[in-house]
Amino acid sequence: MASYTETGLQLRSIVKKTGELELSLVEEAVREPGPDQVLVRVEATPINPSDLGMLTGPADLKTAKATGTKQRPIITATVPPNLMRGVAARLDQSMQVGNEGAGTVVAAGASPEAQALMGKKVAMFGGAMYAQYRTINAAEVLTLPDGATAVDGASCFVNPLTALAMVETMRMEGHSALVHTAAASNLGQMLQKICIADGVPLVNIVRSDEQAAILKRIGATHIVNSTDGNFMDALAEAAAQTGATIGFDATGGGKLASQILTAMELAAQRKMTGFSRYGSNVFKQVYIYGALDTGPTELTRSFGFSWSLGGFLLTSALQKIGPAGAHKLRERVRNELKTTFASHYTRTISMAEALDLDTLLAYSRKATGEKFLIDPTLER
Repeated sequence: MASYTETGLQLRSIVKKTGELELSLVEEAVREPGPDQVLVRVEATPINPSDLGMLTGPADLKTAKATGTKQRPIITATVPPNLMRGVAARLDQSMQVGNEGAGTVVAAGASPEAQALMGKKVAMFGGAMYAQYRTINAAEVLTLPDGATAVDGASCFVNPLTALAMVETMRMEGHSALVHTAAASNLGQMLQKICIADGVPLVNIVRSDEQAAILKRIGATHIVNSTDGNFMDALAEAAAQTGATIGFDATGGGKLASQILTAMELAAQRKMTGFSRYGSNVFKQVYIYGALDTGPTELTRSFGFSWSLGGFLLTSALQKIGPAGAHKLRERVRNELKTTFASHYTRTISMAEALDLDTLLAYSRKATGEKFLIDPTLER
């Protein structure tokens, strides 16, 4: 007999044409797996900054209000009129939320590949994870190693693969060292561990001495604090010492991407034997992969003409790496799940608690050192 219920809750987000965001829990029929699919009881799914883009989108959370019941809360908030154009493609559609998660396979299709997963703990990536059950192709899950829990595997895709893809991108594009912002985050700590293991020089940009201490404890060598008065001098010195010519910026808005390019240029000019009004011929690349700062990206053109600024998306990066390379990265994550790629959570909540107004505002801050985990099996 199948060990799952006929219906299950899903967390949904909808932006209405009236300019209102609505978050709620919806009860849906559990979809039985097809021949090559498995049904997973979701037991752990993280709230990543990338999830908030779908969950709350461009809504002004200062206008958020809570209604409904304790078990079935509803959150509403206003989307500013000037931001409605950016969500035109999703208007009046009830969207499923949650990029990744982990749990137990409770039903499997008839294929040998699916049947082999029955009862196993697996991790998943592909959306709709803020739910009690998730039907997914057997080939798309990652079987967790013996002794690993759903909590261990909940965050084994987005942050680990992004950190690994950054290093692979660095290599593929001919760089030898890199710069990373928001460096004390879970992802940043993973990246530092990868770089230590692989012998890659890394410049970590943080915003406080407390964040710097986190990285020092795991062996970071080059740490610069963006709030220090000598930040630019320290960043240029770190770029010179490491030879970093590629950066990955989690903030997006503000001056930081421009400052990284400038510091790399200052480091490159130290090796120039003469003056050029065009700057150095050392190519410098910064990729923006996050939006911790949702304001405009500001560029002060003080880094010559040999540079580029672009966006970095995990799925696109994995396509460039190729299926074989991506498979190696996934296997590395599996083998180092409890070491290099261990994630730490400050709070575990139910799906109903995820729609508690105070809790929503807390995880929406995206504060370094705070990471929330949803356990859909929990009652409020």
